[in-house]
Amino acid sequence: MEEIFNRIRKYNFWNENNSDFGFYRADYADKIFAYTNNRLIKVLVGQRRTGKSYILRQLISKLLSSNVSKNNILYINKEYTDFDFIVHYTDLEDFVNFYKKQLNVSGKIYLFIDEIQNITGWEHLVNSYSQDFVDEYEIFISGSNSKMLSGELATLLSGRYIEFKIFPFSFWEYLGILKKENTKQNFIEYMESGGLPELFNLQSDEIKRNYVSALKDTVILRDIIQRYSIKEPKLLEDIFIFLVNNASNLVSVTNIVNYFKSLGRKTTYDTVSAYIGYLEDAFFVHKSERYDIRGKETISGNAKYYINDLAYKNYLHPGFAYGIGYKLENLVYLNLKRANYKVYTGVFRDKEIDFVALKEDRILYVQVAYLLFDEKTIEREYTPLESIPDNYEKVVVSLDDVQFSQKNGIKHIQIFNFKP
Repeated sequence: MEEIFNRIRKYNFWNENNSDFGFYRADYADKIFAYTNNRLIKVLVGQRRTGKSYILRQLISKLLSSNVSKNNILYINKEYTDFDFIVHYTDLEDFVNFYKKQLNVSGKIYLFIDEIQNITGWEHLVNSYSQDFVDEYEIFISGSNSKMLSGELATLLSGRYIEFKIFPFSFWEYLGILKKENTKQNFIEYMESGGLPELFNLQSDEIKRNYVSALKDTVILRDIIQRYSIKEPKLLEDIFIFLVNNASNLVSVTNIVNYFKSLGRKTTYDTVSAYIGYLEDAFFVHKSERYDIRGKETISGNAKYYINDLAYKNYLHPGFAYGIGYKLENLVYLNLKRANYKVYTGVFRDKEIDFVALKEDRILYVQVAYLLFDEKTIEREYTPLESIPDNYEKVVVSLDDVQFSQKNGIKHIQIFNFKP
């Protein structure tokens, strides 16, 4: 164990300052840090390679800056082969006890575990440590599956955890990391690339394409095929391709089944539905259900799906018809989700509203357009919002060069200035 312990020192902060904290993601790190100094388990979830590890390290940096002893912080990353010796939660407990003895740790321990779902039975240790009133722990964990805290586990940890969903870089983070100004052209460059953090370190489109392809393969293999023992991996990938190329469009499981049948491929409703669910669990795609604004309830059947990052479209499937308007809609959806809204596709009488965004007592209605270039387009985008007989905030978002004045109380916002 001592040899292993010495090998993993480089990932921690005990002997020297390990200063690779990456671009500081204030919207996440500051918010999560505000929840420290209690027994709540801090849970970061999101797709692989969206920056969860760096955010955990940034939290460690903030703890060190607030005079927490470096010896009282333990960081474990199950993505690294150096931590392969931790397979079961009992291995983890043995290692934590060894660490405490080696560094003669006293007082509260801050435990950071990255990709914790790769440790069998991890929930038993986390539940035990979070309730330990002899040895005090504050626990930060991350995972790459949205169902990590579902079912029995959510009941087990009920009331003792808080979850933070981590998305790829927003446009404003893109500007920050590349030190660019907020302009329409820079927004278009962001839209035509993507927000996956590693993309900013890669120089050519070919290298970026290879990276995005490898990431997609890793998520599909490790987070879906292996996890759920998928019997038809080719069908799973083809469903992902279908959703990428139909993002922002209303589709149904029946539509997808019929699409594959038209290609001579037999499948079932249950299989397609399950595979879409797995893609959602891995944060590849997000479902926006239809929402009846009058009845204030969701509508079964058709729904829209949005991809977690436009890089999957831009680098893997750019040849299919996919208008700029659909990309803008996808980005607005992600912005609303980053702001912790519950997001639906609105229906009011015979009209569709792109987004009904709900958060606490706030309701925000959003229409997304490419350009408001003539009266017919303006009428098409504003009329659905004008028809809603309430006083909640209504906005039209577009890529226009100028911001137009309000129209019947409805704001117009240029998309590169849209911060919900």
